[in-house]
Amino acid sequence: MGGMATLPSGLARAAVKSGGGTTLERVGGITRFDPELEKILDVNAPVEVLATGYSWAEGPAWVPTGGSDGKGYLLFNDPPNNIMYIYTPQSGVETFLSPSGLVGPVPKTIREAGANGMALDLQGGLVVADSGTRAIARIDLTTKRKTILASTFEGRRFNSPNDVAVSRDGIIYFTDPPYGLVEAEASPLRELDFNGLYRLSPDGEVKLLGQYHRPNGVGLSPDERTLYLSLSDEKRPEVLAYSLDAQGMPTGPARLFNDMRVQFAEGKPGLPDGMEVDPRGYVFATGPGGVHICAPDGRLLGMIATDKAVANCAIGDRGKTLYLTSASMLARVSLRG
Repeated sequence: MGGMATLPSGLARAAVKSGGGTTLERVGGITRFDPELEKILDVNAPVEVLATGYSWAEGPAWVPTGGSDGKGYLLFNDPPNNIMYIYTPQSGVETFLSPSGLVGPVPKTIREAGANGMALDLQGGLVVADSGTRAIARIDLTTKRKTILASTFEGRRFNSPNDVAVSRDGIIYFTDPPYGLVEAEASPLRELDFNGLYRLSPDGEVKLLGQYHRPNGVGLSPDERTLYLSLSDEKRPEVLAYSLDAQGMPTGPARLFNDMRVQFAEGKPGLPDGMEVDPRGYVFATGPGGVHICAPDGRLLGMIATDKAVANCAIGDRGKTLYLTSASMLARVSLRG
């Protein structure tokens, strides 16, 4: 996450259903910078609010099977309130897992006790950046049992893992900024003196790929030869790209993929945060002003705005919907699919 919403804490209080002719509130809109955007969505498509009342909505992940109609469902988090939610059009939003992260009393030194970014592995398990537990974990979606996959680097505990991306070979890329700690870098809980981008192999080996001031969202290209990294850094609001070899290791330094300095300087809400990459390689990177939709070569094709900071996004409904976790709300916009 790039920053907390300045909203009252508390559980979600408005969970709406999108079926039965319900009219949904519309917010923001879509701006086109390149005609290629029309391949992805209709610029006149509404941005619809599905539910509100969260302290900071985050980490959406689409599960393609299950749900009341068997067509899949969305999971997302409210890290400050330590709750994971489930959304289906038939039932609206309901609690899926509480606590989603740290179990037991939450120390005053923990700012975000819940889970944050999430992604499915090939076995259908949910890999989560567990900010409160300060670990990378896997949740069995049937039993809801959690297994810790990694919690330390060279014997020292992570700060507060934030986002994850999982390759087809089971490699987990994740970021570890200090957002989940009340005093960030000054936190007495901190054991590492840097914030990192990591690679967790299936055998449990953790490798540091890079150190950054504010590493955040991660994503993989469809061929898994590019790893994207968002920096929630006021002095460096960028999305970077690493070229990967066949083993999923960077072949050199990261290159600039998308520079968001212009939107940040204009005072648009948010910072580079979570992201989604579609099967064609289009990158949906959240940042100042909303979701920046980029071509695989980095060209900015358009933006989706909600008028609030957008923390993360996920594609669902067989490629037909982009779900947005935006400050206090869950929203959606239709894609051409």
